[in-house]
Amino acid sequence: MNYKLITEPKLNQTQCLIMGIFTDSPSDLAAQLDKEHADLIKLLSKNLTEVGDTACHTQANGHSLWIIQCGKSTNYTADNIAKRVIDISALLLKQRMTSATICLPQLKSHTADWQIQQMLLQFEAQRYQLLDFKSDKNKPHCLESIHFYLPNAHSETIKSAKAIASGIYLARNLANMPANVATPTHIAQQAENLAKQHAALSITIHDQADMKKMGMGSFLAVAQGSHEPPQLIEIHYQGADKGIPPVVLVGKGITFDSGGISLKPADGMNEMKYDMAGAASVLGTLNACALLKLPINVIGLMACAENMPGGGAIKPGDIVTSMSGQTIEIVNTDAEGRLVLCDTLTYAERFNPRFVVDIATLTGAVIVALGSINTGIMTNDDELAALLLKAAQESEDKAWRLPLDEAYHEALESPIADMINASFDRSAGSVVAGCFLSKYTKKYRWAHLDIAGTGWVSGKKRNATGRPVALLVQFLRDLANHAR
Repeated sequence: MNYKLITEPKLNQTQCLIMGIFTDSPSDLAAQLDKEHADLIKLLSKNLTEVGDTACHTQANGHSLWIIQCGKSTNYTADNIAKRVIDISALLLKQRMTSATICLPQLKSHTADWQIQQMLLQFEAQRYQLLDFKSDKNKPHCLESIHFYLPNAHSETIKSAKAIASGIYLARNLANMPANVATPTHIAQQAENLAKQHAALSITIHDQADMKKMGMGSFLAVAQGSHEPPQLIEIHYQGADKGIPPVVLVGKGITFDSGGISLKPADGMNEMKYDMAGAASVLGTLNACALLKLPINVIGLMACAENMPGGGAIKPGDIVTSMSGQTIEIVNTDAEGRLVLCDTLTYAERFNPRFVVDIATLTGAVIVALGSINTGIMTNDDELAALLLKAAQESEDKAWRLPLDEAYHEALESPIADMINASFDRSAGSVVAGCFLSKYTKKYRWAHLDIAGTGWVSGKKRNATGRPVALLVQFLRDLANHAR
């Protein structure tokens, strides 16, 4: 997709010119085009009464002018921008347009560069397609070129926004792959392919034998019911001096989660291929870091395994020993994500990290708490929480902080092991899962992002979202800029 900024929009520059108008504040651009085209905009806008309403006029030469109602200027927000771009994208894709010029009013609350980035990311999100498994691949989206008119925006913003979009695309594509394709080995191969594309990336793959030597009894326990071998994928991005402590991103990569012996209900189990969306977001973020050439060191750890109820599978009541030496009584084999993460979080200690952030589709409970709008953030570090929440706000990749009070830890007590892997009731399920992970993160500053509600869209139109790549990239950009 080609994007560019223009200094003066013309009706014949692209197939269509799309202009957003306010009900209470006519723009200079609208007045100029009215002068050039016999009050065309005034005529088209007469019947636009509701926000999102559109009107269209097509000239004999095929060029179109579309007007979209943006409501009152005082009610024009970032959410409004996103909705209008979704509306516009739907129109363009349905009409199979190849090019368009977008003239939406600038927000008063944000810079032109911020708005350009958000519009570009939204266009990319709406035009995303996965056609790999379609026998008829003849209907890809036709849209090839978008011109943005927004005075005060800079062309470099297009480049950086496309880098973030590339990271999101990679994460979505990987997460959308069926589990018979996107095995732990496949994800490792994709990570290797990415590392070959960027000089700043290097990769090490730790196999089952390596993990056994390191004492990752918890991680290996999850994988032992599957024929697919587990993979701990370690990928380094070096954008700063070697001596500078890295930020470590840890991604849950359960390529299919049947629940194991604690088998999930059949309804919706097909979506358990998305249980590796955390790992996918780590790889997508590293791709964006490399494209942006961020002056920061980042290490991605992708904990990949398949949770299946095979003859060798762990059983409720089994006790395993984690890499940290702490023992875990398995009361629910469907609480497997925390079992691969705890060993990976212990492994992260060796890097003397500045911060560690894990990303995981960890609990259905977070969907009950926050729905599909906000990612749940848990951390005992207030500064890290503030940095992540700031990045969430800036990127429009929304998040909300949940507590990790000591009192919640009581739910993990075991009479015969150091802890159980899941509580016996459903209360505070997300927080209890976060408490479990916190027992393995005492030696560094850590946060947990539960993306079970935000990592994919469920149902008939099921699709990975690529979240929280935008949040993570903004977080890393902020850290990099602060270090300069």
